[in-house]
Amino acid sequence: MMISTRGRYALRVMLDLAAHDADGYIPLKEIAHRQDISEKYLEIVLKVLVRNNLLIGLRGKGGGYRLTRPPGEYTLGEILRLTEGSLAPVACADEGNTECPRRETCPSRPVWQKLDTLINDYLDGITLDDLLKSP
Repeated sequence: MMISTRGRYALRVMLDLAAHDADGYIPLKEIAHRQDISEKYLEIVLKVLVRNNLLIGLRGKGGGYRLTRPPGEYTLGEILRLTEGSLAPVACADEGNTECPRRETCPSRPVWQKLDTLINDYLDGITLDDLLKSP
């Protein structure tokens, strides 16, 4: 499993906003500067986060972006699944994928399912707040 640039940037943006949660709405330009992400690419990432209600965007003077919930209520798994889709290590481990004709008889499938569970449980067990508090 490789996390794409979009997933990594989404996590960085969410952490940035969590760290500045008390500051109200944060302009895109500030986030882009602090995170060294192009404004154009950041707009794409922010649009996905706003559309899925992880962030609120406000236009105009005094506008910007802010979290919709406290940082402790966002998990890394939630953010990454939103931007990456499934985090399954192989297609057959994704519960929505039924294309493999060997799905029911494959001796290695339980390994991939277990790895998928470990990945999701691990990422769902870490919140933005946890990362902000870590050294």
